[in-house]
Amino acid sequence: MMYDDLLAKSFSKHEKKKLAYGAFFGCFLIALSFCTLSMAAGFEKLMKMEPLCDVTERRGDICNIDGDVRIQGNSSSVFLVSSEMSFLSGNNNSWNIRPYARKDNPAAMNPIKEWSVKLSRRDEISPCKKNQSVPAILFSQGGYTGNHFHDFSDVVIPLYLTSRQYYGEVQFLITDKRPWWIAKFKAILKNLSRYELMDIDREQEVHCFPSVIVGLKRNVKELSIDPSKYSYSMSDFREFLRSCYSLKRVNAIKVRDDQHKMPHLLIISRKRTRSFTNIGEITKMASSLGYNVTVAEPTMNVSKFAELVNSCDVLMGVHGAGLTNIVFLPKNAILIQIVPFGDFEWLARTDYGEPTKDMNVKYLEYKISTEERTLVQQYPPDHVVFKDPHSIQKQGFVAFKSVYMDKQNVKLDVNRFRPTLLKALELLHQ
Repeated sequence: MMYDDLLAKSFSKHEKKKLAYGAFFGCFLIALSFCTLSMAAGFEKLMKMEPLCDVTERRGDICNIDGDVRIQGNSSSVFLVSSEMSFLSGNNNSWNIRPYARKDNPAAMNPIKEWSVKLSRRDEISPCKKNQSVPAILFSQGGYTGNHFHDFSDVVIPLYLTSRQYYGEVQFLITDKRPWWIAKFKAILKNLSRYELMDIDREQEVHCFPSVIVGLKRNVKELSIDPSKYSYSMSDFREFLRSCYSLKRVNAIKVRDDQHKMPHLLIISRKRTRSFTNIGEITKMASSLGYNVTVAEPTMNVSKFAELVNSCDVLMGVHGAGLTNIVFLPKNAILIQIVPFGDFEWLARTDYGEPTKDMNVKYLEYKISTEERTLVQQYPPDHVVFKDPHSIQKQGFVAFKSVYMDKQNVKLDVNRFRPTLLKALELLHQ
């Protein structure tokens, strides 16, 4: 009470009014300052915000989307509900993505369904009809799938890289669905996700997720994982495959430790192209060196063939998709790649030679001679096919494939090839 009396005596009525206005204006300035700072912080945060999609990777575009994510399958659209501030001019708010990990190959990418990824306001899109509690990964089963090499290099390994972090708590959204592909790799898919696959192209209702990845992580090199870039390695992936298919053998035989056991040689056969025309001779010669020989062609039953490959110590075959089964070999096993005629060296090294280094698989290469190529039965000796294979390559992959891949078989010179099998035995002694 005394304080109020003193205040009343110290200020006139007019002065007290001025003081009230001053206090109000001061509070307003303080509030305005806080708002300005908050807006500045929000603006700075927006400017630092990473774009939803990374389209700089050589092998495939990928979008990492967190928040209120809504997917309309029938329009091939993915929306992230965002605030007004996200729509400042100059910011990229929309991307077109083909979720297949071979972006540098137009022939593979053209058939892939294109998806749009957009930042959108809440009032611009349909409300959620089905709310999901786990993250999702949207990827295509199109492109070159059906070829065993591309199955692994373009989809299976990238899918492992992208989804393993979720330990099964992730929903796979399939675009360009191929039921036979799902059946082929059901063991792998079930070990990566605990949820039933969703054919997102056929979904009419809007599905909402807490986060979605569109596209797959992919290493630049074929059949490989860069452990310095990702949390996993090819050794981890091969352990994962052993678990998926209950593969028993971890290591190949060491002949010096068990001289009573014959090393197991698996010859990958091919019926249509790049096949061995004298498989009987090859088998007989390999058996005489002490190998237990099996000849087999890969089938759609991945589980059964993985078990066969895992049982062998040496795998050999002409360059082709069947050699991709090296992923199932035990550690320290050996791959012998027969390189056909036609400047195949780069392709052979890129597809299978280099990848073996990260798989703990030893690599031997055998280049066929003039007498071993069956092309001599189809073209005269002075034909450009023999004299200048590079000129055929310049015509494009289709021309190269039609000659050197589709028309060429191999009649292996068993005496010339014998030292390669002896070298494999030497490596198994180490």
